[in-house]
Amino acid sequence: MTTDIIELNDFIVLIEQSNTAKTIIQKCEIDGDAVGFAFYGSGNVELEIKHNNQTKYLTNTTGLAICFFGNQKVEFSHKIEPDKPLQSISIFTKPKHLNSLPEAEKEIFEKHLPELLNPKEHFVKGPSYYMTLDMQLAVQKIFNTTYSGNARLLFLRSQVNELLAHFFALLSTDAKIDFSEIDKNKLFKAKEIVATHYSKPPSITQLSKMVGLNSNKLKKNFKELFGIPVFKYVQEERLHKAYELLRESEKTVQEAAWEVGYESLSSFSNAFQKKFGMRPNEVRIQFLSDKS
Repeated sequence: MTTDIIELNDFIVLIEQSNTAKTIIQKCEIDGDAVGFAFYGSGNVELEIKHNNQTKYLTNTTGLAICFFGNQKVEFSHKIEPDKPLQSISIFTKPKHLNSLPEAEKEIFEKHLPELLNPKEHFVKGPSYYMTLDMQLAVQKIFNTTYSGNARLLFLRSQVNELLAHFFALLSTDAKIDFSEIDKNKLFKAKEIVATHYSKPPSITQLSKMVGLNSNKLKKNFKELFGIPVFKYVQEERLHKAYELLRESEKTVQEAAWEVGYESLSSFSNAFQKKFGMRPNEVRIQFLSDKS
């Protein structure tokens, strides 16, 4: 388990990752009152929260973004399962520091998270969401950056601000979404299925049968909940995976395209450039340059 602790103005940022061959439990405590945000990029983990002789759990945290209030009387621990790499980014700030924020930013916290700024317990759980694709990409940029020194701090500050901006954007639209917990769980299951089988995804008809929602409801509610149509999400997952393969493995551009489900190299290259602003071979060249 590695933890990188960085101070960015009035925020403390913990960048944690691990890949273990056995189950481990990583514990942490908060020094005084704090408002926290946590973004889980990967890992099949269980977050345990203990306070006031109570124990609460947040499970299946992969891809989740959460917020909370906690203090020194709360104990947090990650239970990390074997061969399930954990990547998480936690952002903490003291409530008193929020008074020094620009008025517009301070208003965002006060409007959307009053229960965290005026807590009634030692631990208060705020809203949680499945991360949007933009949030997932921001998380991966943090773990994949090769910057060092002041350039790294400047880059991390920009990504932390981006993650918080995306989170508050979700908060501001949350009231518009009104699904039952049963339907919401079915939609999360659908997303998990297509995320796992992005190279050969099921059809809408097949997917609707797998999760127990009719096709029209699946398409409409998936877009409303996640902000993106089902197969646009599949394309985004393919491109993100291809980016990882080109940036972190020995795969050629052609091999990466085939592995994520593209049969046409030109279609892959065009979609990749539209998404990331560069051609796949440019990412590949950058990977080779970093290795040498």
